[in-house]
Amino acid sequence: MNEHLRRKISEWIEFYRELGIEEFYVRHRYPAPEAGLASAALDGKQSSEPAVNLVPAPTSPTLAPTTPVVSAGFQAQSLSLFEAPPPRRRERESLADIRLDLGDCHRCGLANGRNTIVFGEGNPHAELVFVGEGPGADEDAQGLPFVGRAGQLLNRMIHLIGMKREDVYICNVVKCRPPGNRTPFPDEIEACSPFLFRQLEAIRPRLICCLGAPAVRTVLGIKEGITKIRGRLCDFGAAKALPTVHPAYVLRNPREEKLLREDFEKIRDFLSAGASTIANPIGQRRP
Repeated sequence: MNEHLRRKISEWIEFYRELGIEEFYVRHRYPAPEAGLASAALDGKQSSEPAVNLVPAPTSPTLAPTTPVVSAGFQAQSLSLFEAPPPRRRERESLADIRLDLGDCHRCGLANGRNTIVFGEGNPHAELVFVGEGPGADEDAQGLPFVGRAGQLLNRMIHLIGMKREDVYICNVVKCRPPGNRTPFPDEIEACSPFLFRQLEAIRPRLICCLGAPAVRTVLGIKEGITKIRGRLCDFGAAKALPTVHPAYVLRNPREEKLLREDFEKIRDFLSAGASTIANPIGQRRP
């Protein structure tokens, strides 16, 4: 059997398995004598390979009524092996696809008090992604993440490590502003976080920087205090994640800016030298 025919048969076997048919038998079909003689006269020899036809094995009578079965009128030999469709491949989502799916979201109560959905902003192929908690008043008004005072501090830290805001991607755990800038409730995070994980999968960064405890809990599932785990790398699938304090925390406690600077220096070292240069992994989380 040639390789082309073997591949086509393999595709049809997979097709039948998706229909719930697990067993097969091979039925050989030989040409009628007249057709065989005519073929020999034209070709000078008769083919040594008989036609092969895949037929589903008879359905067991003990199958439950809900088990899908092939209709008795189905004629497998009427389908040519050479007409088998190519296997379908799942295409990688884009950020635009995810934003379209999010739509005018009303999946949780935060939609009732928002002005604008704050989806995210930045390089769709960024090596570095920042994940915050949720939009504030300035973000809710402009529809962009981290544009208030905390955003200005974040921009300054990004410049500190030799990058621009346009080089990174910035988003939040929830896309709508919680009232009074409170911490998002669990049901709000549950409704919104799947879109965050889809964003991370679409971008596939090398490093995810979790800004503050809510982002750390959502992305990594770690409930320890942020000051205990900040600056230590965690596994996140094929990427790494680095917890650090939220810029808003530094604005309330200016002396703690040194913590943010230290962690951003680790970000710079990681991106410039590679994933193997920073130790102390503390866990693993896959979306």
